[in-house]
Amino acid sequence: MKATARRADESFEHRVSVRGHRLTCDELAALGGSDTGPSPQELLAASLASCTAITMEMYAERKGWDIGRVEVDVDYEPAQRGSFSRFSIDVRLPGNLSEDQRLKLMQIGARCPIHRTLEGEVMFEESVSIK
Repeated sequence: MKATARRADESFEHRVSVRGHRLTCDELAALGGSDTGPSPQELLAASLASCTAITMEMYAERKGWDIGRVEVDVDYEPAQRGSFSRFSIDVRLPGNLSEDQRLKLMQIGARCPIHRTLEGEVMFEESVSIK
């Protein structure tokens, strides 16, 4: 998977390309940006929210469970000095599910690829090139 970010103007606005899809990423005006799109940290929270919902919906579909549309809110609090980054995940599921089904969906959601990446150790391989 590859994502490319290129500066769009004189603020912090960037055009991000992923598999032919394009989106805008920027910082809040209070941080020197133009607020033309979500910040990178907001995109991280969005990635976790959408990955959790999609993973639950895919699992339920395979099981034949009618869960409709899952709603997931993620609140992200970046690490401060001496503390961890904190993600609060609020999942809304339909009332027609049994307690066992809800529990299983929550377990499955916690194993989505983004959740596992954030939970595990991460390695970075960095390079620089001259353009």
